[in-house]
Amino acid sequence: MTFEQKIMRLEEIVGRLERGDAPLADSLTLFEEGAGLIADCSGELDRAEQRVVKLMKGPDGAPVETPFAGGEEPS
Repeated sequence: MTFEQKIMRLEEIVGRLERGDAPLADSLTLFEEGAGLIADCSGELDRAEQRVVKLMKGPDGAPVETPFAGGEEPS
């Protein structure tokens, strides 16, 4: 399952749990699946962040870790 598919499945699970129309046993199963998807996605995001940091280079060519400012344009 791709990252995007995991996110879509997680959205489905959250929607179903928010509606509250699933029996308790199904809700627990959905919650467990969702928790697993969150862990998988979090791991993938961590690995992606490590790759970005590794690819960043400073003026002297040495890698520089620059904090990611989500939603902001670089200056």
